[in-house]
Amino acid sequence: MKNYKINRDDTLFVFLDLQDSLLKAIENRDEILKNSVILAKTAEILNIDSIITLQYPKGLGGVNKEIHEFIKNAPQIDKAYFSCMRDEKFLEEIKKFGKRQVVIAGIEAHICVFQTARDMVDSGLNVFILSDAVGSRNKKNRENALRQLNDLGCVVTNIESILFDLCEVSGTPEFKKVQKLII
Repeated sequence: MKNYKINRDDTLFVFLDLQDSLLKAIENRDEILKNSVILAKTAEILNIDSIITLQYPKGLGGVNKEIHEFIKNAPQIDKAYFSCMRDEKFLEEIKKFGKRQVVIAGIEAHICVFQTARDMVDSGLNVFILSDAVGSRNKKNRENALRQLNDLGCVVTNIESILFDLCEVSGTPEFKKVQKLII
């Protein structure tokens, strides 16, 4: 049974391959970028640990600068595997943080996001996929990936649901800062 309850203290954000050279070809890139920046700002406000992954950065470049601005201290993992869970450095960071819940934003939904999330679920992690912060070059590939991710046990949700769930209560200084990101 899926665990839909997210616990801020046990949560890690993963920004998967959000490189400008890759984003150019993505069907819903503006939405992904906007919501990934909101997620990065939320990480800073709520002090949530993050990991950045880069697919072949020598050829494809670094993480989008708008995202990086808010999570500068997050470890960056250069990878060749499509699944981050096959990369030793990534696994070391996951182990170091010790979090059991992972929120994923990134590309491509049907390749790296899918394979990483599948392997995370297989390893016992509770995975939340932000449907409005993941994408593919082709809309049908993205839609198919989201269905498959849901079927294999990921919680497929959206940026606003995650933000409000992480804040838990209105009226706090943190909530007011996070709320401004979406209003």
